[in-house]
Amino acid sequence: MNRRVVVTGLGTINPLGNSIEEYFDNLENGVSGAGPITHFDPEKFKTKFACEVKNYDPTAYFDRKDVRKYDLYTQYALISVDQAMKDSGLDLEKIDNDRTGVIWASGIGGLGTFYEEVKNYVEGGFTPRYSPFFIPKMISDMAAGWISMKYGFRGPNYSTVSACASANHALIDSLNWIRSGKADIIVTGGSEAAINPPGVGGFNSMQALSTRNGDPTKASRPFDVDRDGFVIGEGAGALILEEYEHAVARGAKIYAELAGGGCSADAYHFTAPHPEGLGAKKSMHDAIQDAGLKPEDIDYVNTHGTSTPVGDVAEINGILGTFGDHAYKLNISATKSMTGHLLGAAGAIEALAAIMAIHRGVVPPTINIENLDPQIDPKLNLTANRAQKRDVKAVLSNTFGFGGHNVTVIFKKV
Repeated sequence: MNRRVVVTGLGTINPLGNSIEEYFDNLENGVSGAGPITHFDPEKFKTKFACEVKNYDPTAYFDRKDVRKYDLYTQYALISVDQAMKDSGLDLEKIDNDRTGVIWASGIGGLGTFYEEVKNYVEGGFTPRYSPFFIPKMISDMAAGWISMKYGFRGPNYSTVSACASANHALIDSLNWIRSGKADIIVTGGSEAAINPPGVGGFNSMQALSTRNGDPTKASRPFDVDRDGFVIGEGAGALILEEYEHAVARGAKIYAELAGGGCSADAYHFTAPHPEGLGAKKSMHDAIQDAGLKPEDIDYVNTHGTSTPVGDVAEINGILGTFGDHAYKLNISATKSMTGHLLGAAGAIEALAAIMAIHRGVVPPTINIENLDPQIDPKLNLTANRAQKRDVKAVLSNTFGFGGHNVTVIFKKV
């Protein structure tokens, strides 16, 4: 049926803000969310900093008995969705709950819960005293389940898991459920909470994280020649997607249209991208085609841009291969330079950044570009260090994940 799909509600809790306004303001102003790790003592770790959510107290949002049931990634999910639902103005008494679903992403799920339960088992002399909440707190689909139970949504309900591409997969699945006529509203997005010993230690062992401990706010530096890995982040981003006529009929505020998406596999290496960006090129090409657009219709590319030595160059190669000469007319930026890398939730908060560019007419910057990598064409506009004003009609947003997953979504002005 190919019905149009629009965004009518937004919510977030992430290293740059515990609300949409705070997040957008800090994005626009080029603020870094990095700082010393406070979730645990990182003294023995190679990396001692991260992009943590600030000033977070779960009891400000949940009853203590509920906190026991929710892993941190689920808490972040519920908080962001609560904001998005309020922002959307949806009346739960008037919508069809059978045609309203939840498709949520998390690359890892309840890693913190898993760690604490196993640690308690070992420290307790290997006595098997596990919490009855252990399994349901840990599994990656549980955030979607709790969201549906809170609001009574009985439509499609599941989680997408494709490492750092998870949230964009959730967006595309949501788009297709509504397009096909099988749903009218989908609550979507992603959440992650992996700033804990196994999360930091695991990525450290892969040499994936920056170790710029002396200056954390400068550590995430996509496209800079001195980049040395990504900065791990946490949080959530939520979007209310709605069929266009359904939204218009109730007088909803419309932020943007989710116009299309594309997916591909590198089929190359389990952690490294294809050096020529072949999979990235295919996902971008397919997304543009799916949106019914041409490459020259895109104004801004929000890159995956993690600040890894191999990944950034591969993505730029994919962009050049996709856009040709039009690449030099694009704004390109990597908002992970500010937020850090939220893993499975990255695509969700970057979708929000794409919508900000359309809604505010401001392209968020790539901060910390001091010495451009000589492998990257200096004629490209990487929106270096400062936001740029622009009438943005269409944004392409990339996410790529371990396993060779490439997922691209496109938002456009309505």
